[in-house]
Amino acid sequence: MKVARDPAELGSRPRAVAIGTFDGVHLGHRRVLEAALAAGGTSTVVTFDPHPRIALGYDVELLTTLDRRLELIAEAGIEEALVVEFDLELARLGPEEFADAVLRPLGTEVVVAGADFRFGRGRSGDLTVLGTLGFETRTVPLVEGVSSSTARDLLRAGEVERASSLLGRPPEVEGTVVAGDARGGTLGFPTANLRVAQDLLVPANGIYAGAAEGHRAAISIGTNPHYGGQERRVEAHLLEFSGDLYGRRLSVQLWRRLRDERAFESEEALVDQIGRDVEDARRATPPL
Repeated sequence: MKVARDPAELGSRPRAVAIGTFDGVHLGHRRVLEAALAAGGTSTVVTFDPHPRIALGYDVELLTTLDRRLELIAEAGIEEALVVEFDLELARLGPEEFADAVLRPLGTEVVVAGADFRFGRGRSGDLTVLGTLGFETRTVPLVEGVSSSTARDLLRAGEVERASSLLGRPPEVEGTVVAGDARGGTLGFPTANLRVAQDLLVPANGIYAGAAEGHRAAISIGTNPHYGGQERRVEAHLLEFSGDLYGRRLSVQLWRRLRDERAFESEEALVDQIGRDVEDARRATPPL
């Protein structure tokens, strides 16, 4: 998928444009993407970075990084994507000004969005308005019970299996592998420690079964209370993996929450429990 930050980089050609933030690329978003693919012309996504609510000063915990969002959009079959910088200047544009600045330079003929899509100054624009501006529009009905905010609530509660049913895939935590305390290696279970972007949602503390880099994984999210930790961390032990992941971007799937994190009466008891967690991860299956 070709990705651009300026409409001129993509050029003008007949397009079906799916427009939205698409955080998480959940099942509702996928229906919008499918409708754009079915509309003919060059299938294109127009999305925003940063998230509009973040740009307007609200706190939002993102389900996906921009890179991962674009990967998921590409996996859906979309041919091109325009990432529009969302700032206060863009937020002040009226619907027609937005159409003239973003949609018309692309050659947009069809605009596809969810039924709740709003844009422009004071959220004054919608697909009906775009229809009056000369675009063919297609409204995609919302999927009942599916939204980015609902997925966030489920992940904050550690309910990764229920969240996966909204996302259509296992939820993920993404970050860069950095050096940790090396305590896992000492205990016989080396871990990849993730530095996660500050605005990315990290699910509830606990021990999870999942996968990364094609390997099943036992994942710890939390403060490591056995050692009196204070900093919240994400650590993944990849089963049957050997290699150097330092400095690499790593996406860890979460399949099932195994247990709460806790302190143990001894290090031996901790090692025994980690061994059981690893075996649980070895037997686990993806939620979908």
